[in-house]
Amino acid sequence: MAPSARNGPYFCGIDAAMDVVTGKWKPLILWELDHYGTRRFAELRRGLPGVSEKMLIQHLREMEEDGLVHREVYRQMPPKVEYSLTEHGVSLNAALASLGRWGTERIRRTGAEKVKVPSASAS
Repeated sequence: MAPSARNGPYFCGIDAAMDVVTGKWKPLILWELDHYGTRRFAELRRGLPGVSEKMLIQHLREMEEDGLVHREVYRQMPPKVEYSLTEHGVSLNAALASLGRWGTERIRRTGAEKVKVPSASAS
């Protein structure tokens, strides 16, 4: 699926990048899929404390439309759906890595608390 341009034309590259990462959960979904690999919906939801089902569904649909996330539907009973990063999603996540390092340093510098995230083995 070709990436979409919901809000173009763009003023600059940052503008175009922000179009696909705007929203609290999108960068975190990218991180979760990069860190843990292919995930089912419930696994993503457990890995992102505080995200509502509605918001996760909306963001996953937009990210699929933007070519960042691949949604694989398995025709079986019960139905099974898995999400993974596309090559485009992997490259965006790599671009966000330096922002993540900056944020980690900010947490350290300000003494802010980090949210405790359930471990991958709980999935």
